[in-house]
Amino acid sequence: MIPKLTDEPTAIALAAQIAARELSPLEAVDACIARIEALDGPLNAVVVRDFDRARDVARALDGETPGDRALFGVPMTVKESFNVAGLPTTFGHLEFKDFVPQRDSRVVERLKAAGAVIVGKTNVPPDLADLQSNNPVYGRTNNPFDHSRVSGGSSGGSAVAVASGMVPVEYGTDIGSSVRNPAHFNGIFGHKTTFGLVSRRGHTSPAAAGRDVHEGPLSVPGPLARSADDLALLLDLTAERPLARNAKPLAELRFLAVLDHPVSEIDASVRGPIETALAEIERAGARVERSSELLPDLALQHSNYLRLLNVAMARGQPAPDGTAMSLPEYYLLLDEQARCRFSWADLLAAYDFVLAPPLPFVAYPHDATPIRDRRITINGKDSAFGDALAWAGLATFPNLPSTVVPVGESGGLPCGMQVIGREWADMDCIAAAGAIGRLMGA
Repeated sequence: MIPKLTDEPTAIALAAQIAARELSPLEAVDACIARIEALDGPLNAVVVRDFDRARDVARALDGETPGDRALFGVPMTVKESFNVAGLPTTFGHLEFKDFVPQRDSRVVERLKAAGAVIVGKTNVPPDLADLQSNNPVYGRTNNPFDHSRVSGGSSGGSAVAVASGMVPVEYGTDIGSSVRNPAHFNGIFGHKTTFGLVSRRGHTSPAAAGRDVHEGPLSVPGPLARSADDLALLLDLTAERPLARNAKPLAELRFLAVLDHPVSEIDASVRGPIETALAEIERAGARVERSSELLPDLALQHSNYLRLLNVAMARGQPAPDGTAMSLPEYYLLLDEQARCRFSWADLLAAYDFVLAPPLPFVAYPHDATPIRDRRITINGKDSAFGDALAWAGLATFPNLPSTVVPVGESGGLPCGMQVIGREWADMDCIAAAGAIGRLMGA
């Protein structure tokens, strides 16, 4: 059984109600604001609120017709790290609390053009660099299923706002499972896009003082929602290139399940729900295999992923020990990434999708220990927390799309599963995740 917190309509359903004049954009926005005011106190997810301007936008829409605006009148939030004109972008740092961009990010521009009404922004960790959302500007976001546990990160506030029913959809970003782990922890759908599919313009650290900068490797924007159809809609509206749709019925799909990794063991709280989902997928007629000689060297991939992740997060600055990667070393690392991409392309020519956990554990108790020093118990054994990023890197290092679908629960906490596909097969990933979700009751 998949735990749920709300029966609020999806974005598509809400847009249909507005188009049918069953409620006005202002009524939809007022209802959203009322939910935030009623629910967000103990959660602390929607940390930047823009209610007055949202109501003004909604009033202006009240006299219009939707036309081809698929999100006409639909209220939503975006991750704090996306620039929204007139709202602060801090990346969780007090020194940037007064930094207020005057131009929307590209993602926000496209959402607004589709008729969405941005009512606020959601919480993040400093520099978007943790799997929980807590910072000195806005404080800590709590998991709605258990306030003593993390929301996930760095799109933690995003997932909580959606899971709790405050908003129907959200937009986050992902480099180390930052869309996928919050979706997994909060029982919703989340999609990590193919690298380069969605623009990161206007998603830049305030340290750049509003200037456009080189976007760097690995990081991608991606949507979060309570339905796969809403994910597909948001991606359609924000993708910078058209995407093919080649979805096949679930019974015709061939999956490779990857539940063992040389770096990171999966806790029983995650393995159990995923094994149940795999059994249901096989019962539905799909083929699920457990091993393949085509699978790349996962230990090598993880090592290279961490090296490139550290370069991307630090923008090439020296590590704490004073060492820095040279330019020749960087290009050799990009060669490693290319070889990894080609290996995954060969694998995904033989399989439709790879199924894997987003992380090896469910939402864990709040922990202020720096992530590099943090420890976590997996199957009763003390483990290095950072090893869990091996499951994030499966899709991130080779630039692949991955959709997280809720598949079950453990001790009342949600559990998700990654559906990883070929480059640019984002819509097919989402469609397969939707089929699995329907099978599991998501």
